[in-house]
Amino acid sequence: MKCHHCGSCENKVIESRDVADGEAIRRRRECLGCGHRFTTYERMERPTLVVVKRNGTRQLFSREKLLTGLQHACEKTPVTNMQLESFVARIERALYERGDPEIPSTDIGELVMEGLQKLNEVAYVRFASVYRHFKDITGFEQELSRMREGKA
Repeated sequence: MKCHHCGSCENKVIESRDVADGEAIRRRRECLGCGHRFTTYERMERPTLVVVKRNGTRQLFSREKLLTGLQHACEKTPVTNMQLESFVARIERALYERGDPEIPSTDIGELVMEGLQKLNEVAYVRFASVYRHFKDITGFEQELSRMREGKA
């Protein structure tokens, strides 16, 4: 692992721990050349998943894109990055367990909606507003009504 500060390939692992529900290993490293500390993540490589978009186009599944979207939805909420990492890992695991290399984007959206409602209601409504293409306040009201009915 090359230090991005000085370019040295000599480093030592200071700390390792499982993250994302055991789907990855986080390692804190220290460069032996300059003493700079940095973090790396190791993930098992899996076959590629292809997302079939609503308009029929296909693109490779990107956990980073999913994580970024969730981070935007969770801005200024108490949801931590570790919670989001675990959430994305659960979704990713569910997608791979299907055994189908092509996944409709709507299936991913529904998995996110289902889990996000349990994680944080504000983030859920933010994500829903983009996912469900709310055009006015009526869409928000209908989604809030669905949420309330589900809790009753």
